[in-house]
Amino acid sequence: MNDGAFVMSEVQSIREAFAEASSFLSACGVSEAQRSAQLLLEQVLGLSGAAYYMALADPFPAEARAMWEAGVTRRGTGEPVQYIIGEQEFYGRAFEVTPDVLIPRPETELLVEAVLRYGAELWPGGVAGPGETAGGAGDARAARPLTAVDIGAGSGAISVTLAAEAPAWRVCAGDISPAALAVAARNALRHGTAVDLRLGDLLEPFAGLETDILVSNPPYIPGGDIAGLQREVRDHEPRTALDGGADGLDPYRRMMEQLPLLPAPPRLVGFELGQGQAEQVAALLEAAGHWNEIVTIRDLAGIPRHVLGLARG
Repeated sequence: MNDGAFVMSEVQSIREAFAEASSFLSACGVSEAQRSAQLLLEQVLGLSGAAYYMALADPFPAEARAMWEAGVTRRGTGEPVQYIIGEQEFYGRAFEVTPDVLIPRPETELLVEAVLRYGAELWPGGVAGPGETAGGAGDARAARPLTAVDIGAGSGAISVTLAAEAPAWRVCAGDISPAALAVAARNALRHGTAVDLRLGDLLEPFAGLETDILVSNPPYIPGGDIAGLQREVRDHEPRTALDGGADGLDPYRRMMEQLPLLPAPPRLVGFELGQGQAEQVAALLEAAGHWNEIVTIRDLAGIPRHVLGLARG
């Protein structure tokens, strides 16, 4: 160790390199030190799964030492391992992540799952029609693709996954950050999906677009709480993707205010939210009066994490 830098000891096995880095990261106060060490090691060695475990007894390759030391040093400062290796898995797919986007979380997979499930319930045929508008009112128009809009695209984890899992849908996504949209575009290409990406604030880029499904994992951390977050989040993830205003609910209020930009309210709305916010977000949806069923979904820790509004009938 030298001024906070990780310096690997002399010739050792890959397993010993893993143990040494895990100890270093633990001493630096890094969360999930062993998992971080393994992810960094897999990237440096170009191995994963069974191949990684089979190589543990092998000597550590000398040519990988500089990259290994640099990666472990960066993680020791609190930089998220996902930004160092450049990706994060979501819904079984690898997504590119950079410091311009929030790192996708496992709990958001539950939101995608719920949107897919309720979408299939509300539209068994997978299209909005025949002669059905987003609000459910019949008219003479022909059927059109079911349209889902993701607000706050970030890496594209939600929108690209929806497009991959429901290829008959038209999927659109917006973000206020051009850099985030560039990452989302690369992820859409990587997974062979067509996502209509638009730059702008919340619903504004989608004014006039018939929208059946609105999904969003917006910034929901109260501004005053950001200083107390884990350093990985506070110091490295984009603040615009974290700060939800004084009480963390500004984006939800503004999306409800912007609904008139759409021809009709979406029949399915799904929001991710922070701890303790479910009641207030559900109340916002109820007050809007467009959805006759409000559903709250708990994450794997039992925390109410998602609120959905459904217009049935």
